[in-house]
Amino acid sequence: MSTTHNPQSEAAQSAQSAASADAAPLKMVYLHGFASSGATGTAELLRKLLPSATVVAPDIPVDPDEALPYLRQYCADEQPDVIVGTSMGAMYAQQMRGFVRVCVNPAFNMSTMSKTLHTGTFKFHNGRRDHQKEFRITAEIIKHFNMMERHQFEGITPEERERCYGLFGNNDKTVNPINAYNTFTKYYVHAERFEGEHQLNERSVRHALLPLLKRIFGARYEASAREPLPDYMKY
Repeated sequence: MSTTHNPQSEAAQSAQSAASADAAPLKMVYLHGFASSGATGTAELLRKLLPSATVVAPDIPVDPDEALPYLRQYCADEQPDVIVGTSMGAMYAQQMRGFVRVCVNPAFNMSTMSKTLHTGTFKFHNGRRDHQKEFRITAEIIKHFNMMERHQFEGITPEERERCYGLFGNNDKTVNPINAYNTFTKYYVHAERFEGEHQLNERSVRHALLPLLKRIFGARYEASAREPLPDYMKY
């Protein structure tokens, strides 16, 4: 059996490999969901699957009146290539104008999710940098969520419509995936459904999030997915 030699294809592959080798790995801000923290396992999973990327994950303040300006300043300081948010974090990520954003199962209407957001004292799921173990939700905080939600889609330019991507799990039982998808596509162009639930796990990251990042960033994604060089080979 003969083998066809295709120098043009080989040259293209060599060029792609060279571009990937020269590309800088991504810097990502990950925004966690309700009652979690930057120490969430999702951030650790992203670091494992993108070992050369820089993944930073802040602790989001409980009150949106504090959280929204804090996150805008945080992203302005960090200057990430991409912001990835899940659930409540995706709702905040959508509002980080000027950056490429990926919103996974966004909870656009936190104030109406009475099973999740209601008055009382609750425990954080993960450790926080300020060592706080519990937080309190008041009627005023719920009101702040409601007020923010009313304005969250303001100021979306044609350029912003192209910068924000949505991923919606078909089996999401926390946020209605049809309503969230329909809300998102009123304002943004790029929306996809995937086989998964509300919380990201390794399977949904591998089969939904990572392929999307690869399509968006190409060689920079490839550079992020490679194991970093050992220190003695960097110089």
